Amino acid sequence: MKGIVSVCCFLSLLVLASAEEEEEVPISILRDRSHIEETLRLASEEPAGDYAAALQKLRKIYHTSIKPMEQAYKYNELRQHEISDGEITSKPMVLFLGPWSVGKSSMINYLLGLQDTPYQLYTGAEPTTSEFTVITYGEKIRSIEGIVMAADSSRSFSPLEKFGQNFLEKLVGIEMPHKLLERVTFVDTPGIIENRKQQERGYPFNDVCQWFIDRADLIFVVFDPTKLDVGLELEMLFRQLKGRESQIRIILNKADSLATQDLMRVYGALFWSLAPLINVTEPPRVYVSSFWPYDYAPDTSRDLFKREEISLLEDLNQVIENRLENKIAFIRQHGIRVRIHGLLVDRYVQTFKDKMSFFSDPELVFQEIVDDPDKFYIFKSILAKTNVSKFDLPNRDAYRDFFGINPITSFKPLSAQCSYMGGCLLEKIERAITTELPGLLSSITSGKNPTLSSCEATGCGEKPKNRYRRH
Repeated sequence: MKGIVSVCCFLSLLVLASAEEEEEVPISILRDRSHIEETLRLASEEPAGDYAAALQKLRKIYHTSIKPMEQAYKYNELRQHEISDGEITSKPMVLFLGPWSVGKSSMINYLLGLQDTPYQLYTGAEPTTSEFTVITYGEKIRSIEGIVMAADSSRSFSPLEKFGQNFLEKLVGIEMPHKLLERVTFVDTPGIIENRKQQERGYPFNDVCQWFIDRADLIFVVFDPTKLDVGLELEMLFRQLKGRESQIRIILNKADSLATQDLMRVYGALFWSLAPLINVTEPPRVYVSSFWPYDYAPDTSRDLFKREEISLLEDLNQVIENRLENKIAFIRQHGIRVRIHGLLVDRYVQTFKDKMSFFSDPELVFQEIVDDPDKFYIFKSILAKTNVSKFDLPNRDAYRDFFGINPITSFKPLSAQCSYMGGCLLEKIERAITTELPGLLSSITSGKNPTLSSCEATGCGEKPKNRYRRH
């Protein structure tokens, strides 16, 4: 009997102790979010008419001046980057990358104010996000399966179908009515787990990341003080980010979990770990703060964290405000690459025809040209006769694979790519690069309304001048 009484007393003491501990746990205070709306100017209305007119003009330039050469010389099989109407009209994309459980999903919840709502992204101390989650604007809140997103040609995600059904099962779309999502699209990614082999994911994770990296306007690479080590998967990710340094922003999250002195050491350790991976003169901007909805921990540099957060929001707002200019610049850069590709294929075709004789073996002749293009001045002739930078020339080996799939006899020279109504492919793409796209860009920056001219709307019956025709 005494034993039973003693056990009951012990249990009562445990209950009282746990009750006292619960009383001592501080209630998390939500942080003020008013500065987010002010910095991003979400209350201001946008001139939708001018923006729609500019996009219509951009689509017309692409379809009439760039895409014909792209299709004639099968550029998509060289670069595997097909531009759809959905990509031209899409909002800026902000991509979140980084190790697992560093606060990527919490940061999206904070920016959209989803904390403690049924629609918040799931977060936790363990690896929680196993899907690529696309958060975009919609009239009502709903989730969309990846297979539906890939099947809808009006969206910019239809090319993702090439990564297979296993990936589409790991792709999720979320639509919701939110002011910020009217101007930008967020993409949350699975966290990098260094001890997991890529084949265990069931789909080509690095290839999928590369697809999103190529289309992102802003890339947040998120770390926290406990995950600064660099493994093979993170090293591969930064290798994929080469050439996109201007879009990268490094975020040291959960900074209020450290004392100031420890934070300085962690900041230095982060740079030490990333220095071998970011081989550029000017390193990406690093933001140090705590991006979640709760108040900063006491006795931390809250003023510094608040300023860092506002700087990041201003960075995001700059991308939103310059989205049309960035889209025009992207289409122009794409047009330059398509033009160079067309010039190179034309040079291969001309060299093949010049070297062929009645007794020649076509396969042996062309194999010699593909194996050693410098012997026939394929690339040097392009630099000599056109205003092409040597730094924009593609890899020579890529054309060995390209012509391995596409026979040289399936292409016509540029001199034969002209029609009475359609004009010459080369002249149209050069006019788009040098005149039409820069003119559209200047009309936007000067505040003019880029309406269609009568000639562009109805088509002009001017006979094209073919400067590549032999006389």
